[in-house]
Amino acid sequence: MFLLTVLGNLIITGLVYRTPELHTPMYYFLCNLSVEDIIYVSSTLPKLLAITITADTRIMFPECIAQMFLFTFCVGTEFLLLSSMAYDRYVAICVPLRYTIIMNEDMCIGLFSLPWLLGFLNALIHAVLVSHLSFCHSHNINHFFCDLKTMLALSSDDITTIEMLVAVECVFLGVMPFVMILMSYTCIITTILMIRSSTGRAKAFSSCSSHLTIVVLFYGVSLSSYMIPESLHSQEQDKVLSLIYTALVPMLNPLVYSLRNKQVLGAIDAIVKRCLKCLSS
Repeated sequence: MFLLTVLGNLIITGLVYRTPELHTPMYYFLCNLSVEDIIYVSSTLPKLLAITITADTRIMFPECIAQMFLFTFCVGTEFLLLSSMAYDRYVAICVPLRYTIIMNEDMCIGLFSLPWLLGFLNALIHAVLVSHLSFCHSHNINHFFCDLKTMLALSSDDITTIEMLVAVECVFLGVMPFVMILMSYTCIITTILMIRSSTGRAKAFSSCSSHLTIVVLFYGVSLSSYMIPESLHSQEQDKVLSLIYTALVPMLNPLVYSLRNKQVLGAIDAIVKRCLKCLSS
């Protein structure tokens, strides 16, 4: 799954870079998402593979903090990137005549960079706070990576402040972007239903169906993991949920966007034909 995720997202990034027809805001967002997914899986799965192969479950404390930082950074960034992509689809479908004016270069740079910046700052705050906690009672992490919730549960210090910060983070980096996505898709679906042509409706919906699929998968699993109280699900169930959104969702991203997007499939077909032509000559 790790190799498939890295390879699939590298292919998407390479396609966007090499194909002039894909040099649009929608595919620049997709390229950002692919880069983020590569960092995402690289922060957890290689260590899990090493543990599986060697049976050595030890992890150094600085390495654990670095893993937690990268994971938190990528989760926050992906939440915000998906909401930026929803806004792009809203403008493209609801106000198409003003799309190039609204989604100008400055707007795109802002929508690309803000998720990375906010995700980095949020992860840095958590990493600094957790690195100063004491872990006197136990050093055994009941998880397959250094998850923030699991680390906090091990601490012997008062973690009330950090728990409040996590709750605020879930609202501002999770719930609010999700509400913005719902609002965007409410307007998008309303606009699509007003299109008289069935072909036009199908074309408009196909342009955002891939993004909507990833939103449902990622938000559904990750928010349920962080927002459902501990009493309602065991730690083993939490591990399963974590594995879905740390391994399965990043692997599905390039598949969903390539298999359900004619432009991406066309770009792949053109590159394959070009390679076959070079080999035959």
